[in-house]
Formats: sequence, structure tokens, C-alpha cells
Amino acid sequence: MLQTRPRLGYTLVVLGAILFGINGAVSRVAMRAGLSPESLTTLRITGATVVFTLAALIWRRSALRPPTGSNLLLVAALGLVGVASLQLTYNIAINRLPLGIALLIEYLAPVLVVLWVRFVRGEQVRNRMWSAVALSLVGIATVGQVWKGLDFDTLGIIMALLAAVSFASYFLLGEHHVGFEDPLRVILWAFAFAAVVMNAIAPIWQVGSLSFDAPLLGNLSEYSLPLVLVVTWVVLLGTVSPFFLQLLALHHLPATVVTVVATLEPVIAVILGWAWFTESLNAIQIIGGVLVLGGIALAQSARREIHTALPPQ
Repeated sequence: MLQTRPRLGYTLVVLGAILFGINGAVSRVAMRAGLSPESLTTLRITGATVVFTLAALIWRRSALRPPTGSNLLLVAALGLVGVASLQLTYNIAINRLPLGIALLIEYLAPVLVVLWVRFVRGEQVRNRMWSAVALSLVGIATVGQVWKGLDFDTLGIIMALLAAVSFASYFLLGEHHVGFEDPLRVILWAFAFAAVVMNAIAPIWQVGSLSFDAPLLGNLSEYSLPLVLVVTWVVLLGTVSPFFLQLLALHHLPATVVTVVATLEPVIAVILGWAWFTESLNAIQIIGGVLVLGGIALAQSARREIHTALPPQ
């Protein structure tokens, strides 16, 4: 049995959150270079599926066995909602909205989970749920400065909200514990199902050449990298590595703690948006972001137990 080491767990989840946060910025570079959100999603999911398959071939061939029965249906749902839908809506949102705002909206997922289990499942939750909902709604309204009218891209807002719904759905599906005795098997097949779906929407063979350079935008606009390297980063360091880091963190920390610490991702996105893309939030919007993060943390503690792992961002 793996020895529990909480400090290592915190280190792993923080590193994972940093990589996920950076991935939003790198993904934007790829899309602004000419890749559509659909094509980037297909490349990212298909590439990660290949890496997970190679990992299974090298370390654990039993993970190559497809799930059966109800497990097959649940893993397929995880792939469709928690991978394909989440990745696609996330990519569209970060391409149309400031990075920090897109991620803050997506991370409303834990609040949606608590609302679902309270009013649909009838599960008892702590009274702090209401504070979580209030903080999150006030925070989002403050970040968006709704009293001035919604200035942000409407489609981007819709996609960020759909990403939050997809994220929440992944949490709820994951509570069935499907295959968690072998997480690699679940990851591999969820990504495989997602890869099939995304290749039906935007086939990888129609993506075209990745040999041209991608400008790094913003304060790094004088520099560029081959687009193939940018996409490789998205697959290896923006998907496979952080997902395994946070998965490993779950061996050392409760899922509720991992999920709360992972909310560093939108914080990283805000910092990168300011430092890299010259996006800025005023003081009132920063306060709103803090309120959202507070609401997320309260939502995570409103339930007595949450057993889910984080999906890849």
C-alpha cells in the first residue's frame, strides 16, 4: 500500500494546477495561430489517448482491456462529458474570454454539484451550501460587472458555463467508482471514447500542416514557436502530466482537498492573462474573483464526502 504523504500530495496538486493553468495560455497560442477549437481538442485528446495507450503497453497491459457492462456505459459517458465536452467548451471559452474569467466560470462546477445532490438526489448538505452559492453568484456578477452591462463575448460565456456543467457532470459520474482500482484503465478508455467523438466532429486527418510558426502573442509577440511544438506541449505538459500529477495526489490527500487546492488554476490563469496577454482585472473584479474562489471552497466542504478525481483541463 502506498504510504500517505500529505506534503507530497500538496506539491503534486499545486504542480498540476500550475500546468493546467499554463495550458490555457498555450492553447490560446495554438488557436490564434489558426487551429480551430475543434481541431485543437481533437489533437489534444487523440494525442493523450496515444500516450495513455503507450503507458499501458509498457507498464500495465491489463488497462488495455475494455470495460464491460454498465462500466462500459459509464466510462463512455465520462469520455463524452468529462473529456470531449469539457475540453471543447473549455477551448472555445478561453479563446473568446479573458483566461481568468473563463476559468472562474468553469470552476463553478463544485457549486453545481452541491445544488444537484441537494435538490435532485435529496442528499443532506451543510448549511454553508447557501453561503457558497451566494458567494459564487455575487463573485461572478462582480467579475463581469453586470451593472455596466455584460461586455464579454456571449458565446464565450455560454461555453464557459457549459464547461462548468461538463465539469460538474464528471464529478457526479465519477462518484460511481467505476474502475478506480485501475485509474489508468478508466483514463485510457474515457479518452479513447472522447477521441472517437472528436474525430467524428473534426477529423485529425483534416487538421492540416502543423509545420508553420505560432506567434506567442501579448508580451511575447516578438517570439514564435513551431505549431507542432505548441501542440506537443498541450498534449504532454498540458494534459497527460498534470492529470497524472493530480491523480497521484489523490493517493495522499482526500479528493475534497485536492479539488479545493486545484482552484489555483484560475488564479494562475488570471496572473498569466495579466503578465502574458496584458489582460487586467480592476480592483472590484479581483475582489469578485476572491469571492468566487471562496464559494468554491465552501461548496467543496458542504458535502460530507466527495469521491471524484479531477478531469483533465
